[in-house]
Amino acid sequence: MNDDYYKLLAVQRSASPKDIKAAYHRALLAAHPDKNPDAKSKDIHAIQQAYRVLSDPARRAQHDTDRQHMPAAPRPAQVISLAEFDEVPEHDRWTHACRCGGNYAITGADMERGMHLVPCTSCSEVVWVGYELVEE
Repeated sequence: MNDDYYKLLAVQRSASPKDIKAAYHRALLAAHPDKNPDAKSKDIHAIQQAYRVLSDPARRAQHDTDRQHMPAAPRPAQVISLAEFDEVPEHDRWTHACRCGGNYAITGADMERGMHLVPCTSCSEVVWVGYELVEE
């Protein structure tokens, strides 16, 4: 499970059932296609799933347990601007040397998916790559 339903509904872990229900309705309204033309049906499905889990005490307890046992996201060793990477245009890829001798690599497709955390190909180090997508 990768979804943190508390984050999705924008409520604290200590939220009451009443708070969760109110947050659910706010989230549905914000994701409604008539209110938000960029909304996707998967957004509404995720919001409904979050409410199903958090409104049921047994499912909520299981969600909390699952979240506690998830490994933490890797902490980046440093922040590096994409401008510091070497571009390999024929592969739509950018690379940057790691201090271990390996390298970090990010592609245009990675960036379009919003990926910023990039692991080294040789060691366990991870960096955060800074960039902005420009609409053409």
